[in-house]
Amino acid sequence: MTPPGNIRTALVTGASEGIGLALAKCFARDRHDLVLVARDEDKLRRASEEISSMYGVRVVRFAQDLSGPEAAQRVFDEVQRQQIAVDFLVNNAGAGSFGMFSEMALERQLRMMQLNMVAVTALTKLFLPEMLKRRRGGILNVASTAAFQPGPLMAVYYATKAYVLSFSEALANELRGSGVTASVLCPGPTWSGFQKGAGMESSRLFRHGVMQASDVAEIAYREFMKGKTTIIPGLRNKILAFGARLGPRKLLPAIVRLMQDTVSGPSKPA
Repeated sequence: MTPPGNIRTALVTGASEGIGLALAKCFARDRHDLVLVARDEDKLRRASEEISSMYGVRVVRFAQDLSGPEAAQRVFDEVQRQQIAVDFLVNNAGAGSFGMFSEMALERQLRMMQLNMVAVTALTKLFLPEMLKRRRGGILNVASTAAFQPGPLMAVYYATKAYVLSFSEALANELRGSGVTASVLCPGPTWSGFQKGAGMESSRLFRHGVMQASDVAEIAYREFMKGKTTIIPGLRNKILAFGARLGPRKLLPAIVRLMQDTVSGPSKPA
């Protein structure tokens, strides 16, 4: 827990639901003030009020769609305007889309790339210098177990998460000895708003062994605060991730295609 008189601030994107909201609660529980960013103003307001009431920390909210090209700069400028020193940056906001690449709208794919890769890179670049000056802080980027293999039916999404994994692991190496850490969270299928937004409710991936967002966040927060670089919650997800690295590369797309294909009837949380 953060000692009294040494309050720090965490900025969390995609903080209105799912893993982002659960991570925000973990920081608040340990007496960190928060800057919460999400595109849905109503959900963000409810999340902010819930956390503030529950934990008594200061919560600043900023409704912003990070899939726009200038969005990251707007978030940074607003934080600067309010003179908030961000000690921890959690790049959680992300989106996916499910289906054949050739049949999906180009605009949706480009906005997903902007959100999943460009916004992550821009926010990291904007907030990192002040952390380095203070010689303290941390950056947690949220990737996925999708980062470890190609993903037919979600080709662009898997590619964006591979970028986040590679970028984060490289950044962690560059930051050694600086007082600032970089970590990457690679959850497997998790019950959140993601699968609905991606149109994946009927995918085989969401039939068995799906983790709750709160459980993923607890593991992620604990390991992040210890300075661990690559965080994969759950034994099943660890096996899948490292199996993908060790298995025959040419078989991976076929295996992932089989896992992602739909089954009859929508899947629901247990």
